[in-house]
Amino acid sequence: MPISFDISGLQQMDTNTWGDHSTGDIVTLTYHDMVPDLPAPLEDLDTLRTRLAQISAESGCLVEAFLVWVDKLPGLLRVEKLPLPNRDHGLVFAASIVVPKDRCSAVFQILCPEFGTTGLREAALMAQLGPQHMFPPHPYAPGLRGKLPYNIADEVRWDEQFPDHPVSRARRWVARTVPTAKVDPGFAALPPFPGPNAG
Repeated sequence: MPISFDISGLQQMDTNTWGDHSTGDIVTLTYHDMVPDLPAPLEDLDTLRTRLAQISAESGCLVEAFLVWVDKLPGLLRVEKLPLPNRDHGLVFAASIVVPKDRCSAVFQILCPEFGTTGLREAALMAQLGPQHMFPPHPYAPGLRGKLPYNIADEVRWDEQFPDHPVSRARRWVARTVPTAKVDPGFAALPPFPGPNAG
């Protein structure tokens, strides 16, 4: 694998999958031997955010997307929420970091499911802020209506107040993991991803 990172505190489930049995969180590392399917180059963050929001809306909602540095290489961090599969309610939050190259990419991500009583963060903030403030237009694609709405409760400013919520756990994993990640020199030397229509 072209990327390695700190897996302390996680139990290995298979070669490239680790889990936290206390929360149900799953961490995976994947190598894709094909041109990345990103809708724009990393340098065009506005277009990336808009298109990724539109793509995520088909199955859930893009919460946020940022450029990050992974061992001196540019990567794309995105946080998304999706309905929990095979459940009537509840969400899973995914935080993924893709490091794209011209012919391949490496992705490491965490999946953080809701467990126990769901919706507590949202209910507490609705009582605090009022329902009229909970569902503003999507910051990357105003007017977009997807499978799940953009919810102000998912924003990072509330994580400290709700440290056990899955989106808080996902962001905490990113903050701890990205600085420890190391990239294989051979992968690092490959040409950068130029965008979907380049060449």
